[in-house]
Amino acid sequence: MHHPVDTAELDAGLERAAGLLRAAERLAVLTGAGVSAESGLATFRGAGGLWEGQRVEDVATPRAFRRDPALVWRFYHARRAALASVRPNPGHLALAELERRLGPEHFTLITQNVDGLHRAAGSEHVLELHGNLRRVRCTGCGHVEERPDEDLPDLPHCDDCRGMLRPDIVWFHEVLPEDVWEAAALATAQCDCFLVVGTSAVVYPAAGLIDAARAVGAAVIEINLEATPATLPGTVALRGKSGEILPRLLELVEQPPSPG
Repeated sequence: MHHPVDTAELDAGLERAAGLLRAAERLAVLTGAGVSAESGLATFRGAGGLWEGQRVEDVATPRAFRRDPALVWRFYHARRAALASVRPNPGHLALAELERRLGPEHFTLITQNVDGLHRAAGSEHVLELHGNLRRVRCTGCGHVEERPDEDLPDLPHCDDCRGMLRPDIVWFHEVLPEDVWEAAALATAQCDCFLVVGTSAVVYPAAGLIDAARAVGAAVIEINLEATPATLPGTVALRGKSGEILPRLLELVEQPPSPG
């Protein structure tokens, strides 16, 4: 159960956060599952965190794919099908507008989400740490391609080499794509404001970016329903739904600052 929001505290926090964003030369944003949850995206975890009697952590692994690729693909076919019914919410749209305001060269959106909703909302400079459900990658030749809104075969194969395709997702026990991670680390090192939205701040290495931002003196703004390990002293903590808070924050950013 979430604590009730203190309206006066939230209003004061929004004003402070808006001031930091107005002053920012470079902004980096880290988003997590909470942003997509507000679009109604299912997590595919049933009672006890199981999917078809399997722990999700045991399905989304290279070992599971080697052992039973049909089972793993069944899981991802269901996740891909769910994307057809979800749309970007006001939080996604506000972040896209914030990028347009600052310019892509001054804005980096780093996401742990794999649903592609940030791009669908219009965000351009997006770094997908954990991959994208709409893409597939060949286990043979390594070819990657977009296959959105498409009913794939139960066990899809590469048109070029006939190798088995897999979702272009970072599974448990896999490392993040080196180029994406390096770009995220660089954007964090260069930012003067770091916005944390809808993430539990416990999944590493992504959560480590928050500490890295603090280490270079960046202001940290957190939007979440409740406190997380990111909520350290000095953090501007805005409690509530990102789909409600981000549009309000954007509106304040676009207003001239109050005198005094």
